[in-house]
Amino acid sequence: MKPTLFLLAAGMGSRYGGLKQLDGLGPDGETIMDYSIYDAIEAGFGKIVWVIRRDFEEQFRRQILAKYEGKVKCELCFQSIDALPEGFSCPEGRQKPWGTNHAVLMGKDVIKEPFCVINCDDFYNRDAFRVIGKFLCELPEDAKGQYAMVGFRVANTLSENGTVSRGICSKDENGCLTTCVERTKIARIDGKVAYREDNKDDGKWIEIDDNTPVSMNMWGFTPDYFTYSEEYFKEFLSDPANIENLKSEFFIPLMVNKLITEGTATCKVLDTTSKWFGVTYAEDRPDTVARIKALVDDGTYPEKLF
Repeated sequence: MKPTLFLLAAGMGSRYGGLKQLDGLGPDGETIMDYSIYDAIEAGFGKIVWVIRRDFEEQFRRQILAKYEGKVKCELCFQSIDALPEGFSCPEGRQKPWGTNHAVLMGKDVIKEPFCVINCDDFYNRDAFRVIGKFLCELPEDAKGQYAMVGFRVANTLSENGTVSRGICSKDENGCLTTCVERTKIARIDGKVAYREDNKDDGKWIEIDDNTPVSMNMWGFTPDYFTYSEEYFKEFLSDPANIENLKSEFFIPLMVNKLITEGTATCKVLDTTSKWFGVTYAEDRPDTVARIKALVDDGTYPEKLF
């Protein structure tokens, strides 16, 4: 069974200032996600699923889905803040979505095969899709609890226009993830990659090796992951602290850390030579356009993808 590519497209880029998922950056108006889908199909993926907000469904179908008709199977699912388990309701005043793992949960009715989760606004590059595609395609048919994460080398994921947020990863002797700690301010300082301690502006910078694996939110799961996530989301919502904090979020690393800590699952850290780029900031856009053009010019991608 071919794996599915699951794209998280329900959020707006607050630092970028708009729906960057729909921004045409390629020579024929391609979005970053178009390149991800092209690479995924090349890597053996057989279905594409997006999770989006229902209020831009019409634009999404017209601008994005139409170009894939007849080329690959496509499906949509929708994230909303009131999509909660039975017995739970959205706290009054909450406007922020419930986070990346809540978005993943929205795919439980349409994804029945191994799947890879990615962000829509990150250019992951071809090698990353090859390594995660190979992992998912080689899983036994009844595999459960055998997950993977593409571990990008942190030096390949930085922006020249400001700090970035990355999950800094540790792994055991078998190459399996032991921890994934989100650091919200990572940059190259005086020639060294470093993160701000405790994420405080007055904290000191902690140096890390250029090859330290970090999460770019590129995960490989089997469908049992939905069951675990549903149960843990109920625990998450039962915690008064998460209800009272109107900005609390149910993140993918939170779920994965729980599963590996309790021994329910393993998560292989897959190395990639891919160099990330994207549009974390509006100032990143010209460089991203230039990088894509260079990849087209050298023949890595055709001028018109689909």
